Amino acid sequence: MKFLDQVKVYVKSGAGGGGAVSFRREKFIEYGGPDGGDGGRGGDVWIEAVEGLNTLIDYRYQQHFKAGTGVHGMGRNRHGANGDDVVLKVPVGTEVLDEDKALIVDMDRAGQRVMLAKGGNGGFGNTYFKGPINQAPHYANPGLDGQELAIWLRLKLIADVGLVGLPNAGKSTFLAAASAARPKIADYPFTTLTPNLGMVDLSLGERFILADIPGLIEGASEGAGIGTRFLGHVERTAVLVHLVDGTQEDVAGAWRTVRHELEAYGEGLESKSEILALNKIDALDDETRAAKLAELEAASGVKVRLVSGVAKLGVTEILREAYGLVRTQKGEIAAEEAGPEDWVP
Repeated sequence: MKFLDQVKVYVKSGAGGGGAVSFRREKFIEYGGPDGGDGGRGGDVWIEAVEGLNTLIDYRYQQHFKAGTGVHGMGRNRHGANGDDVVLKVPVGTEVLDEDKALIVDMDRAGQRVMLAKGGNGGFGNTYFKGPINQAPHYANPGLDGQELAIWLRLKLIADVGLVGLPNAGKSTFLAAASAARPKIADYPFTTLTPNLGMVDLSLGERFILADIPGLIEGASEGAGIGTRFLGHVERTAVLVHLVDGTQEDVAGAWRTVRHELEAYGEGLESKSEILALNKIDALDDETRAAKLAELEAASGVKVRLVSGVAKLGVTEILREAYGLVRTQKGEIAAEEAGPEDWVP
């Protein structure tokens, strides 16, 4: 399935049906009076977060959504049928924004359902206007128009741990070694062009979602290489695993580049728990590995882990450490996760 994380769509709720102008006409009843029914209400446009989706690709092929129009009222005080609602189903983690990219709502819970556009009310039939003075009104209300708006859907993946690093740092290989995911892997930069998700199973009941984010480059926080969209996918993660390619010359410079982009982007990325690891150690001799490790620890000021996704060295240890940090983070935010399932603007 192709990955799409941002799309613009147009929605319109249904117009209400018009009220009817009708009079009762039956044999032997000379003055039957008005009996025009009310029009039906127009359909609403809703958006719903559902499990099992991880892309917005369906909205590449259809961008216009219109709810049903209410049926006009009829004689004999018959009420017109209401228009059908339209429901846009999106992955959990989808943000809904207006045309100016201002946030309307964040669909961050499975089952969350939000009204985007309310259908127009149906018009009153002439029965409604009958009174002691005007006993035979010859008029009725038209139905109200629906609402129309353009919105942006922007997906930010829901994952517990995010892999970050420069292109060709070995993130996809690490993901493949850690989970059943099979991302595209090759020995050249920018192999990964879209985020990949994998489920990590450590033991019975110990599992978390790991996201491989396309490699960051200098200027990513300003949009270089559509870096802002890539960085958006790690906003929701609890922990970052930062991989540095041990086979490159300047490991400290590689670490600084990614850290600078995380800090420049903001949105809390700079303060997330981070595990720093020197990757591809299977390709280094003991002396070179020790020198690169010392260089990276001196630059970062933190303990650096040694790992090889290809040889699966140190992978389990990093995953267990990440899982422990995820549990700690989830324990801190569990009390804050409360709110209504349905919300109407």
